[in-house]
Amino acid sequence: MARVGVMMVDRVAAAGMRFVGQRVQRKEDPRLLTGRGTYIDDVIVPGMLHAAFVRSPIARGSILSIDAEEARGVSGVVAVLTAADTDALNAFYSNPATDMPDCPYPDTGLLARGDVRFVGDPVALVVAETRALAEDGAALVKVEYAPEAPVVGMEAAAVMPPVHPDRDSNIVSTSVEVFGDIDEAFAAATYVVEDELCNCRQTQLPMETRGLVARRDGSGEVTINLACQSTHMAAMHIAHTLRLPLNEVRVIAKDVGGGFGLKVTQLRDELAVIAAALILNRPVKWIEDRIENLTAASQGRDERIKVRLAFDGDHRLLAADVTLNVDLGAYPNSTTASGFLVSLMFPGPYRLPAYRCASTGWYTNTCGMGPYRGPWMMEMFGRETIMDVAARQMGIDPFELRRKNIIGKPDLPFPMITGPVLDDISPRETFEMVADAIDLPAFRREQAEARKQGRYLGLGIATGIEPTTMGFGIMSSEVAHIRVEITGKVSVMSSTLSQGHGTPTTLAQIAADRLGVPLQDVTIFEGDSSRTGFGTGAGGSRQAVAGGAAVTTAADLLQEKIRRIAAHAYNATADRVRIQDGIITVEGSEEIQATIADIAQMAYVAPDRLPPGMEMGLEAQHRFRAPTFVFANATHACICEVDVETGIVSIRRWIAGGDSGELINPAIVEGQISGGVVQGIAGVLFEHMRYDENGQPLAATLKDYLVPTALDVPVIEFRHMCTPSATPGGFKGVGEGGAMISPPTLVNAVADALAPFECRWLDMPLSPERIVCGLLDEEAPKVSVA
Repeated sequence: MARVGVMMVDRVAAAGMRFVGQRVQRKEDPRLLTGRGTYIDDVIVPGMLHAAFVRSPIARGSILSIDAEEARGVSGVVAVLTAADTDALNAFYSNPATDMPDCPYPDTGLLARGDVRFVGDPVALVVAETRALAEDGAALVKVEYAPEAPVVGMEAAAVMPPVHPDRDSNIVSTSVEVFGDIDEAFAAATYVVEDELCNCRQTQLPMETRGLVARRDGSGEVTINLACQSTHMAAMHIAHTLRLPLNEVRVIAKDVGGGFGLKVTQLRDELAVIAAALILNRPVKWIEDRIENLTAASQGRDERIKVRLAFDGDHRLLAADVTLNVDLGAYPNSTTASGFLVSLMFPGPYRLPAYRCASTGWYTNTCGMGPYRGPWMMEMFGRETIMDVAARQMGIDPFELRRKNIIGKPDLPFPMITGPVLDDISPRETFEMVADAIDLPAFRREQAEARKQGRYLGLGIATGIEPTTMGFGIMSSEVAHIRVEITGKVSVMSSTLSQGHGTPTTLAQIAADRLGVPLQDVTIFEGDSSRTGFGTGAGGSRQAVAGGAAVTTAADLLQEKIRRIAAHAYNATADRVRIQDGIITVEGSEEIQATIADIAQMAYVAPDRLPPGMEMGLEAQHRFRAPTFVFANATHACICEVDVETGIVSIRRWIAGGDSGELINPAIVEGQISGGVVQGIAGVLFEHMRYDENGQPLAATLKDYLVPTALDVPVIEFRHMCTPSATPGGFKGVGEGGAMISPPTLVNAVADALAPFECRWLDMPLSPERIVCGLLDEEAPKVSVA
């Protein structure tokens, strides 16, 4: 858990705001911290069976036979299902939320048909009375394979036969975007700098793995308790895949122990468990174990970016030429990483007159790729690390190079060369705030003195823009329905869904302020596809913006109705009605006093006391259509020390400066940033999902897949600026920026520390072994090809 040092500029809450802007304790914490949460494994249904998978032990090959007779003979084993069983439902794996024409999904069943295409491919599903019996049964299923040479790594994908026989090649998708006269810009450049950055494969690793309980009741409704990021998206996906009427599919998600992109969509194995419940007509539970989570759930990153930058004689950017390659595995469930947002956002907060980006996604015989917190992070990772490379080669300080090229508030609105118009942000101002906090001259003196003692300190900085909300296509809106109950308590039904984001608190803060009621009187209801209208939920740093704006507007509509009822009842005008702490008063008539509950009583049971023509009840709903993007911005700086004898990197200081608009709850904002920073640090120093040449994962447990501990996490110092967005409430998203900006910040710090050795430090992870071998001018032992 991140240790947080709070150093910030708190902004005075807007007039009348009692809760928004305050560090309110999370409403859900007492329940969660005392063991009263409801995660998937807490769900128990009468007659429930348990499922376990038989998974492929090879990366590629034909299935010659499946012998399940011995498994079926185990007492307590109810069924052993194969592709023939799930195919009988006419099920097909397709997701209308993420399918894109430029990323065709291979024709496949929910269980492997005829062949397997990665280690962990689900081949059969054993269903039994207990989880232990299901695992015993799975161990007895005999599968005979004819192994084939797997495609492992992008180099192999370019020359080997297609992973999917129905495809002509291993190319998933390609794109080339050109803006401005790129060739002329490079021809006119005084300096041209080029380098390549490889980011290793990682996995999302939520504390709660995937899991579900599926059942069909007597009415025909299929109810699924599911660890997911949007109950509505999940219901649509399940109905589409299993050919069920959408109104017969109900998805419930109570508490979700982290998602990070893994739980945006449902993979084949999850859908196979739901199919099993339909086939057997009994409830079925499946909880993913950690080995499955590491090897068979979706993964992320595994990208290579080559960047060529052109500068004039005054070190101002003239052009950028970018080539991106992404290993998408056998069954990618998202195309986010394959180029679109990387290409769109690469210019970042800089003036860039000309730009080209070519991207290619590749199929390989490895676990499929999916979104992982900030899945387009390579735009920031590649740009910011190679900006530092350029600064060193041109003999200019990295801070000064950015200062010459970054935009600020006087430049707004600023049209990026790729199309989006940047507004309501403060890149230069945030950059200078962090630069002042670092005190660069003082650090350079300390660094020089340390080098005389044989100690190597480094300072890294990175700056970027986070496109939050993603208000296009299926992610265009969120909805909120607010009801004042007859008791005066407030119920808010929202299409958002917390994965630990704190939305039960932040949305309550908004509603309490807008309605003028006590915070404890507001309850947020999320996580049930039958309770609210469609919404995208968690993803794309959207919930504060889209969900918060929906709550803000619905609450304002409801407050106006309350004021009108009170004005009519007490012979006053609505503008004289005041609501505070749930008490209603009338300006100029201090003897008049009522409660929200009094108004609710009128609205529900005394229609004759309502204004003429007013609808009974006390509720309002609003569906907020989100802008395409609401931009946030940040600058982070890091000071580290590298032990050149052991290769160990120690982080001494971390400053996170950002402009996240109006902060609903600064503590929750800082928690989100902290989590992202720690994940970024993990990707640079620890985490690596490795494969050998046979496609075998080499990090199948947490003994091999290293994650940071509390001792590896720095104290994070926060600096906040506030430029409100143009959306209701002025909120911005904050969920993914920390995970995107922290890797280049740390890589730049390590490169700065080891600058005297003139080594190259742009391949991840920066493990002690890799650093020591680099200092010795030796190649680190090759333990994987991916």
